Order: sequence, then C-alpha cells, then structure tokens
Amino acid sequence: YDSSNYVFLASMSHAEYGDGLAVYKPVAGEAPLSDFPYGSLHRREVAAYELSRLLGWRLIPPVVEREGPRGIGSMQLFIEHDPDAHYFAVRADERLHPQYIRLAAFDLISNNADRKGGHMLLDRTGNIWAIDNALCFHRIDKLRTVIWDFAGDPLPTELADDLDAFLSRDLDPALAEILDPFERDAVRTRARALLTKGKLPTDPSGQRFPWPLV
Repeated sequence: YDSSNYVFLASMSHAEYGDGLAVYKPVAGEAPLSDFPYGSLHRREVAAYELSRLLGWRLIPPVVEREGPRGIGSMQLFIEHDPDAHYFAVRADERLHPQYIRLAAFDLISNNADRKGGHMLLDRTGNIWAIDNALCFHRIDKLRTVIWDFAGDPLPTELADDLDAFLSRDLDPALAEILDPFERDAVRTRARALLTKGKLPTDPSGQRFPWPLV
C-alpha cells in the first residue's frame, strides 16, 4: 500500500508451456511521483527488460505491457526464489560477483533510482534476476543502489564488448519508442561514459542508497 505501484500476482496459462505466474502492476495503481511522469512507471519496467535484452544481459525477467483486470499495466514473469536470499544475505558468495557487477553496470546505464537488496532474486539455478525497475531512465542522474561493493573496479572485458556493440547500433524501436528523446540520449551517454572510463562508479558522498535497503 505504501509502494510506487499496486502489485498483483496473476496466473497464466499457455498451450505449450503450461501454467505459470506473473507480477501485474496496473497504471491505475501508480502513486503520483514528483520526478517521474504519472502513468509511465509500467512502461519503464518494459524498457528495463528491453535494454537488458539489447545488451545481451540476462538480468530482467520478461515483461510486457498488457491489459489486465484493472486496466493497462506491466506484466512480468514471476521468478521462483528464496525471499531470504537477498543481496545482503548472499553477496559474500564470490560465484555471484560477476552477475552483481553486470547488474551494477546495468543500473548505472538505466539510471536506477531504487535498487534495493530485495530487488535481486536468486533462482534455483544460481541466476540473479533484477525486479522492480520502474524508477529508471530519468534524464537527470538519480542512481541509488546498494551495490557499491565493486565501486571503482575495472569494467570486465565482456561487458565492455557488449556496450561497444550496443553503442554501434541505433537504439532499437522496442526501447526507443518507450523513452522520450532526452531519456534516449541519456541512456547512450551513460553507456558511452562507462565504456570510456572503463570502471564502475564510486559514491564519494556515501548517500546514494535507496531506503529501505532491502
């Protein structure tokens, strides 16, 4: 009730793949925010998925814009996970560090203003999924995240190669049509800056954290 969106668990059925669950966030349940246009949060969830797909980074569970029982909204595949295995509980596992580094780079490019520890889900195969990506893509720098353990670390070569390939192409319509011109330019500017600098950002202020942390 005190979140940026109303959130519903929806059931799905597919002739080939069977039954499943989705997370449904209708526009009608959005809370007005001072810095993000009303009615845009569900499309920013879709944009985060499209950016992850274009980069070739398997980070965001598939999400689409759909008409649901309470109107148009985002519909995202539900990921089975252990709710206690949030970022602070498992970040010491070095096997997960490459995924967290990739997510830190992604959040910088998408300008995520709300990357809490509980927004990173660990599935049964050991894959990290990032959810709750509505507060992204603002043209003004708003990065707030809990992933500062790798601040100042070099950008891995494979991530740099993916960024280089992303910047060598025009922005895909699936992403470009969701963002306004300033937001589109900002995505490419942030990606280019990260690639040029070659290292993850630091937070000299020590204040760029979301609240609550989990």
